[in-house]
Amino acid sequence: MRRIQVITSASGNGGTTLAKELAARLELPFHELDALFWRPGWAETPKDQFRELVEPVIAGEEWVIDGNYHGKLGDLILRRAELVIWLDLPVYVWLPRLVRRTVRRALTREPLWNGNRETLRSALLSTDSLLLFALRVYRSRRRTYPARLARLRHVRLRSSAEVERFLSSVSPAT
Repeated sequence: MRRIQVITSASGNGGTTLAKELAARLELPFHELDALFWRPGWAETPKDQFRELVEPVIAGEEWVIDGNYHGKLGDLILRRAELVIWLDLPVYVWLPRLVRRTVRRALTREPLWNGNRETLRSALLSTDSLLLFALRVYRSRRRTYPARLARLRHVRLRSSAEVERFLSSVSPAT
């Protein structure tokens, strides 16, 4: 496994954490799609430019990519990945994680990609709320991912225990 994409049913599943850990264990470069997509001021990178940023990454022979952006990239990354890891934890696991993480980031003013910061107002009261987005995409991704991933080598991890078992099976020799 030298080209791995980690996708999730919703934010808060632990995709970035898992992708970073896999990259470290396998000694592969780690790439976070959010860092490529979000510009300062939470401006989105236009679709064509985003694709131009991603293409050189996936042209490489080794990488772990965190994220999906199927609406912007289609199956661009999936076609190159040797393994897709789908984190599909239950809502009662990821939603509290997402709320805690969002509140922590807002209160500590933790800088994210390109200096962006989450705020409680945008996280909880905005029509662009990350929490609302996560709840909205959760069901649709759980419906569409099985068919999208059926032809690909993939692993679906549905519990924290499965994530731990998977990680314990990974070593640089894998």
